[in-house]
Amino acid sequence: RSHVAALDCHPAREFPERAEHFRIRHDVFVVEQRIFADSDRDVHDDEPTTIHVIGLVDGIPAGAVRLYPLGDRLWKGDRLAVLHRYRRAGIGRPLVKCAVALAASLGGIRMDAQIQLPNVNFFKILGWSPDGKPAEQFGVLHQHMSIPLR
Repeated sequence: RSHVAALDCHPAREFPERAEHFRIRHDVFVVEQRIFADSDRDVHDDEPTTIHVIGLVDGIPAGAVRLYPLGDRLWKGDRLAVLHRYRRAGIGRPLVKCAVALAASLGGIRMDAQIQLPNVNFFKILGWSPDGKPAEQFGVLHQHMSIPLR
């Protein structure tokens, strides 16, 4: 009998959840993918309008994503990270949907993201559309994508 994992995503509320959010991003973007040398944190992490989302698999922190307003009711979603051992648990989809729903609930009309090429089809399935040609960001090819927020 296969176990169906309990999946939960929500904004990281207190310090321990925020610390887990940053640890997951560090494990994926610094340690595993080596996209950043020391830290993937930037000015957006310190903005009060940035929302740091944590994804739990059976209550265990397994994924993260952040979102922040760009102005004119546009939102940016980025730093989607799922720990390697949880990639088959299905937490990526709820993380993306949570970010989209949060931006919509805060009056957003569109969310933009830069997606690593291997993940473009995953985002297409979730309703995102590519825009333009892939471009290098942090030394890795990314595709600009967006989704309308209704």
